Amino acid sequence: MSAILEVKTAVEGFRLWPGALDAQAQTDLVDAVFARLEAGPFYRPQTPGGRPFSVQMSNFGPLGWVSDPVGYRYQPTHPETGRAWPDIPPVLLDLWDATVGEPRRPDACLVNLYREGAKMGLHQDKDEADLGAPVLSVSLGDAAMFRIGAAQGGRTTTLRLDSGDVCALTGPARLARHGIDRVLEGSSRLIPGGGRLNLTLRVAGISPR
Repeated sequence: MSAILEVKTAVEGFRLWPGALDAQAQTDLVDAVFARLEAGPFYRPQTPGGRPFSVQMSNFGPLGWVSDPVGYRYQPTHPETGRAWPDIPPVLLDLWDATVGEPRRPDACLVNLYREGAKMGLHQDKDEADLGAPVLSVSLGDAAMFRIGAAQGGRTTTLRLDSGDVCALTGPARLARHGIDRVLEGSSRLIPGGGRLNLTLRVAGISPR
């Protein structure tokens, strides 16, 4: 991992480390992700209203975030295979330790694959039992236009996230509204088949059923 340079933005508590992962670290992480996807393959979740997401999704760790017509929740098994989620790659746990200063280790890592015009509308991460723990996000592959705004509403800020960038929602930004407006298709050749991978580490704090 390259030296981390922290850059603060207009949204208090949002932290960005541009180029936190160098080219080799990115390649190694993509290999680790796709090796685990053999046991926990991508699927396309649905909103509670029954609309399919434009992103494909999987999870790593004891818990995984899922969405379907029943609602949003964390669960210990893949919704299609019924198997436990694969483990979180150790390099992501090391990255967590090196950035956010949170003693609790993440128990969920969301894996989102953006292809073919996929995007993510403005939303808040608030399905966790304890909203005090930060959320850490790693970008791999194609660059994306990331939008963020304060939790209470108002104007938003847009910035570009490139492959190897790492950002975190902490403190007042923990419940910030955020989303992906657009992926700059073809801006990277890192992901097999093209596209963007986003890995999001969270402390769900929910006992597996």
